[in-house]
Amino acid sequence: MSSSKHIKKGSLLIAKPFLGDPNFERGVILLCEYNSPGSFGFVLNQVTDLFLGDVLEETIYQDVPLHLGGPVEKNTLHFIHRRPDLISGGMEIIDGVFWGGDFEHLQKLLNMNTVKEDDVRFFIGYSGWGEGQLDEELDQDSWIVTNTTSDFIFDTPPGNFWREILRSMGGEYRSIAHYPTDPRLN
Repeated sequence: MSSSKHIKKGSLLIAKPFLGDPNFERGVILLCEYNSPGSFGFVLNQVTDLFLGDVLEETIYQDVPLHLGGPVEKNTLHFIHRRPDLISGGMEIIDGVFWGGDFEHLQKLLNMNTVKEDDVRFFIGYSGWGEGQLDEELDQDSWIVTNTTSDFIFDTPPGNFWREILRSMGGEYRSIAHYPTDPRLN
């Protein structure tokens, strides 16, 4: 039986502790698209040393951190936000979380301090799967699938994200949240 039956756009993919892919070690991915031709999303908890102003020609007055959305097309810039009242054109992923929108207007809103850093997440690159690839990984039990809220995505510090989402799920997941990064060091 395929575990893909409970996965959908807006699901979170939580890397199992021993996934073995350094791109996704303790990663939590917001799935923005899930369908038969392929799927894609953004790693929510891998912050880079770069800021938005570092990759744009335009000046951005806020130091808005860039996240590594995944290993695919790291020369692309994407964003999710929770301010559809201010940023038009975004696609709703889950209730209160929107992907994309009017980027030029968003830059102005950031510079006017109307949109705050905790209302938006910027990503370089993304995580992508070809036809059937994600379903195969799910069948191999590589990912834990769950749902979340806008507040959890935007209000949880990225460094705590993997552990906090597992803790919030309770039961066996609470135990997984305490697995050491490298069990050989225990």
